[in-house]
Amino acid sequence: MADNYIERQQEQYEARKAAWKQAQKYGKKKPATIRPAQSASHFPMASKSDDSKRRVFITGGAEGIGKAIVEAFCRTGSQVAFCDINETSGQETAKSTGAIFYKVDVSDKNALESCMQSILTEWNDIDIIINNVGISKFSSITETSVEDFDKILSINLRPVFITSRLLAIHRKGQPSPNPYGRIINICSTRYLMSEPGSEGYAASKGGIYSLTHALALSLSEWNITVNSIAPGWIQTHDYDQLRLEDHSQHPSRRVGKPEDIARMCLFLCEGNNDFINGENITIDGGMTKKMIYIE
Repeated sequence: MADNYIERQQEQYEARKAAWKQAQKYGKKKPATIRPAQSASHFPMASKSDDSKRRVFITGGAEGIGKAIVEAFCRTGSQVAFCDINETSGQETAKSTGAIFYKVDVSDKNALESCMQSILTEWNDIDIIINNVGISKFSSITETSVEDFDKILSINLRPVFITSRLLAIHRKGQPSPNPYGRIINICSTRYLMSEPGSEGYAASKGGIYSLTHALALSLSEWNITVNSIAPGWIQTHDYDQLRLEDHSQHPSRRVGKPEDIARMCLFLCEGNNDFINGENITIDGGMTKKMIYIE
């Protein structure tokens, strides 16, 4: 039955096209384009093709990959806010980048929602959300409590839904649609490969992988694309202390850096890259394509 799927789709397309032409013939005009309103904070509404001065919110932006993402968007001239539970590192990153820092424990639903509402009130909208926050707590399954498992999900997975839901609710209530929107969720190659003792982390990243394509469909109504990035080994500190074998095992001949992930975030947020949607992009130096056996 699947053999003629493409033919059926083409027939449906031709039928819709004919119906549209018929409507045009009898004077039904295409709806006029509504121009987006100016931000209440005098921050201009970004057009679909304007890659500068986006309004960006990043979770877990104080250190590591999150910090690299904050730095990357600040360099583009975007207006950037980020949250993190680490106040010391958060203040340092804010000072060095000019980004706005909010101290937030993302496992606290009310705290995360309050942070986002403050940003939406100040900026009038958010163009880009990077759901980066996450912890990697590994322990034997016999020593991992249900509460431990739930805690990992409350930090790694649930905030992706909370931030995406709030942006959708906000966009739904706007009288003038924003033609641009991006959500990028930081996944992990562990969504499809594991080691013992990683049940909570694997479940959270697998959830992000699946939630990403579900959100891509649900949020398309408000011009928001949703994609995820699955990093492999990304060394966030002491890069110069890595061994030669650490680098050489990667087909790309090096271990990854936070900037590798930040550059992909910038790429996905380019105005013309809205046809990439619902995808997970692996950035691991080729490791997940490498067949490994113990000899």
